[in-house]
Order: sequence, then structure tokens, then C-alpha cells
Amino acid sequence: MRRNGEEEAAAEKRRRNIRRREGLQVVLRGGCLAASASAIAVMLTATQEGVADIYGFKLTLYSKWSFSPSYQYVVGACTATVLYSLFQLCLGVYRLLTGSPITPSRFQAWLCFTSDQLFGYLMMSAGSAGSGVTNLNKTGIRHTPLPDFCKTLSSFCNHVALSLLLVFLSFLFLASSSLFNVLVLSSTP
Repeated sequence: MRRNGEEEAAAEKRRRNIRRREGLQVVLRGGCLAASASAIAVMLTATQEGVADIYGFKLTLYSKWSFSPSYQYVVGACTATVLYSLFQLCLGVYRLLTGSPITPSRFQAWLCFTSDQLFGYLMMSAGSAGSGVTNLNKTGIRHTPLPDFCKTLSSFCNHVALSLLLVFLSFLFLASSSLFNVLVLSSTP
């Protein structure tokens, strides 16, 4: 009789650990959604106009995120990630509320793992592309007499830098979610 009670307690403890892990998976999806959506919002507000003094000549500068293909890529990648994260978040919350497992089969765990990897690499690629342009804006072009762009348009550069930070944060959420899928795959027979 006592042995049966111990087995039931151990089974209940395993179920609670699984639900806690699944809850953490939903939190990671929500974090990815929030970081990606915030990255889009910050990037879309990245516009500024200023006047630069280049060798005594006043030059009006105007910059907007849509002028750079790299920043357009960042917005596109974030949009795709927001849609993916929203779908996964809604599915995870629904399954948590109904009491069913978030990843009911090995096939679905592999599918989530692959999708998380794909969107994670997409975000890393977009962040890297945007970082290259941002670094060029910050340091200027060294082999030409053009000064750095961010002295004149610091608000624009700060918006872009914050957006890229959020892109890399979104990547970390996706990488963590992918790690949890590996844990599910390793524990599922």
C-alpha cells in the first residue's frame, strides 16, 4: 500500500515538473514575441533629419530605416518571427489550459526544434546584417573624408541600435526554446 502511494507521489512530481517546463516554454515564446515586436516598433520609428558640417559646407541629412536594405531585412525577419511566435504562443497557451502536452509527439518536437532553429538563424542573420550597416554609420568610411553619420543623427542610430539589441534578444529566446525541444526529444521514448 505504501509503495503505491510513493509511486503516485513520484508520478505527480514528474507531472508537475513537466508542466513547469512547458510553462517555461510558453514564457520563452512570449519573450520572443515581445522582443521581436518591440524590435519592429523601435526600427519603424527610426527616422531623423539633421545638418552635418563637412569641410565648412552645411549638408542636410535625412535618414529613415527604409533607406537601407539591411534594415528592411531586419523588419521582415522580425515580422516573420512575430507571426511564428504568436502562433506557437497561442498553441502553447491553449494546450496548457486544456491540460494536454505542448509537444505531444516526437515528430512535433522535431518540427518545433527545426522551426526554432530556422527562425533563430533568421534573426541572427538579420541582426548581423543590420549591425554591419550600423557600425559603418557609427565609424564612418575611413578611406574617404566622410565623417561618421551618427554624430549628426544620433537619435536614428540609437533607435537602430536598440532594435538590433532586441533582435539578438529574440534570438536568445529562440535558442532557449530550441534547447527545451532538445530536452523533450531526449526524454521522449
